[in-house]
Amino acid sequence: MKKLLFGIFAHPDDEAFGPCGMIVKAIAEGTDVHLIALTCGESGQNPDQLENLGQVREAEWRAAGECMGATSLQNLYRPDGHLDNIAMQEISIEVEAIVRERCATYSEPFEAEFLTLDPNGLTGHIDHIVAARAATFVFYKLKTDGFPLSGINYYCNSDESSPSYNIDWIYADKGHSSEEISKTIDAREYRDEIIQIMQKHHTQRQDYQIVLSHKGENVGLEHFLVQE
Repeated sequence: MKKLLFGIFAHPDDEAFGPCGMIVKAIAEGTDVHLIALTCGESGQNPDQLENLGQVREAEWRAAGECMGATSLQNLYRPDGHLDNIAMQEISIEVEAIVRERCATYSEPFEAEFLTLDPNGLTGHIDHIVAARAATFVFYKLKTDGFPLSGINYYCNSDESSPSYNIDWIYADKGHSSEEISKTIDAREYRDEIIQIMQKHHTQRQDYQIVLSHKGENVGLEHFLVQE
């Protein structure tokens, strides 16, 4: 049976700096990965003072997607940093339409999973929360309609990696305990490939360095909350 994975994220680098190991491992095992970004990330880091940061970041995202071997990439072009309840409802409709369209291209039987960030936003970013909530809404709506969906995976931090709340930028919860974490994927064998994908997001190199410094040799070791 064909395996599909739909990754729904707010910004062009969320999957690369987050659950990239799960994605790369899934693709290596024959899964078709379809990535959906809600924004172009035009409000992100801009060390080169680019006037067209959003366009550059989208191009970086597509280069990273090609590098990892994603089957499709689609951007909703929502305003970065300005997602809210109304946008979440509209985004849910758009994401549902995309998933239905992609699934309709498969003539063979398939089983699909969803992938997004922790419902608390991981870093506390409201855009992340909107992406996670919209993904959850679509997951359960399609499952109710009979789509063969096996689970929705929320990429999260463990309490070992994030032992306390964080107020470096905006408030972020501490990591989840081993009792809370549903799934751990060890994709450290793909560490070099993951780093290559992260480096495609050149404009966000400051965040890349933070992620690399934080994860160290555990790049590719990832934790998830899973709902079915």
